[in-house]
Amino acid sequence: MSIYDYKTEPLTNFQDEQNVKNYEDGIRKVYTYLGETYDLVIDGKRIKTDRTLDSLNPSKFEEVVGTIHQASMEHANQAMEVALKTFETWKKVDPKIRADVLFKSAAIIRKRKFEFSALMTKEAGKPWPEADADVAEAIDFLEYYGRQMLTLTKIDDVVLSRRNIERNEYRYIPLGVGIVIPPWNFPLAILVGMTSAAVVAGNTVILKPASTTQVIAYKFIEVLEEAGLPNGVVNFLPGKGSEVGEYLVNHPKTRFISFTGSKDVGVGIYEKAAKLQKDQIWLKRVIAEMGGKDAIVVDKDADIDLAAESIVKAAFGFSGQKCSACSRAIIVEDVYDEIIDKVERITRQIKVGNPEKLENFMGPVNDHLAYKKITSYFEVGEKEGKLLSGGKASDEKGYFIEPTIYHDVKPNSRLMQEEIFGPVLAICKVKDFEQALEVANNTEYGLTGAVFSNNRMHLEMARESFHVGNLYFNRKCTGAIVGYQPFGGFNMSGTDSKAGGPDYLILHMQGKTISEAF
Repeated sequence: MSIYDYKTEPLTNFQDEQNVKNYEDGIRKVYTYLGETYDLVIDGKRIKTDRTLDSLNPSKFEEVVGTIHQASMEHANQAMEVALKTFETWKKVDPKIRADVLFKSAAIIRKRKFEFSALMTKEAGKPWPEADADVAEAIDFLEYYGRQMLTLTKIDDVVLSRRNIERNEYRYIPLGVGIVIPPWNFPLAILVGMTSAAVVAGNTVILKPASTTQVIAYKFIEVLEEAGLPNGVVNFLPGKGSEVGEYLVNHPKTRFISFTGSKDVGVGIYEKAAKLQKDQIWLKRVIAEMGGKDAIVVDKDADIDLAAESIVKAAFGFSGQKCSACSRAIIVEDVYDEIIDKVERITRQIKVGNPEKLENFMGPVNDHLAYKKITSYFEVGEKEGKLLSGGKASDEKGYFIEPTIYHDVKPNSRLMQEEIFGPVLAICKVKDFEQALEVANNTEYGLTGAVFSNNRMHLEMARESFHVGNLYFNRKCTGAIVGYQPFGGFNMSGTDSKAGGPDYLILHMQGKTISEAF
């Protein structure tokens, strides 16, 4: 099996009535286990604790999706001991066998695609197309990393041997125990990508899922078990980040931390991991993706309809709760008025509501903390710009916020600088394309960006000067495809780990040179 026969998982066509029925069946399936209780999983054993957490449906927060037992320091220590012991055997397993676990996991999720999508609709508030894309991306990560691992085992020609003197080899070996801390916004795709990359490279994992999407994480543990992953390779350890998360990040036996989340938490992890602990004999590796303040730039000779539609989709898909979401639109003055008119008209057509209904393009935001943070920017927006659309919200039954746009916003304003992580878009007017690029680059982040232009020289200027890890021309700035658009950003967007690309697995391994004299 080669990396070259990798193909992305097709997205579901919801114009097909059968697919609509299948999704509705998935929702009914999720209802059959709604409110169940889930244990820790350490060395394959289910463990109950004296503390639990209810996972709530953000669309209807009186509905409990599941109750999850929460780990203590004692459980974290237990998980570390198991992961260390299991690593001694797992690291020696043939990479082909490790890859087969990924391929089998992909097949299992593919068969349960509508159930997993429906579970995300319930627990993460994802509308149908967003949830479907999340599941497809999870499958893609499994298929891609499995093939990539097979490719990395065939590296005999990477270093040269000296004739009649010595034979040189170069091989990749796994690192050890990794702490995987995934986000809630891509509760299956990113969790699967981070975990499967570590595992297929020969490491063992302690998985601390995001607090609001722990049921989805547990269901993936079940998939790994069904796929034949040995006990102890992945240990499921839900719990408080400030307790078990911090403890494991500081642990001297932790070899690497794989994190996706906010800048503040990521910076804290980076600082803690850099400190040498007693009896620690290595420098911990941190693989971090920490968010963005992403911009779409519109040039004067752009396709105006395409640009306006792409801005709206990138800003308000999954309620703007993506690190790649368009939170800034930077438009040259020649087409500024035309663009904001079209953006306003398209935005006002968006339906907001319970994502169990296909017609709702936007569902709720993650939880009460997200709701409080996002709506606090309404007051900021009133001071810094002019309200074009939205500006209303309700947390009566769920955490719903209207798609909100402020225009005539200054480049250095809070709306243009701070990551809001919700359905709030700031629009800024600039005099020309050169100034547009200056504004696009003037944040501390550097994750994604897009340029709409039919001017070849302007596109080449952006290719050289727009400082982001993922740059798109004449398409929206969200929706990176595994294997085609490796994903990761610059500056405070993280360590540019480039998930879904040719370099990602190597971050979970270290190179070893072996020379034998003739």
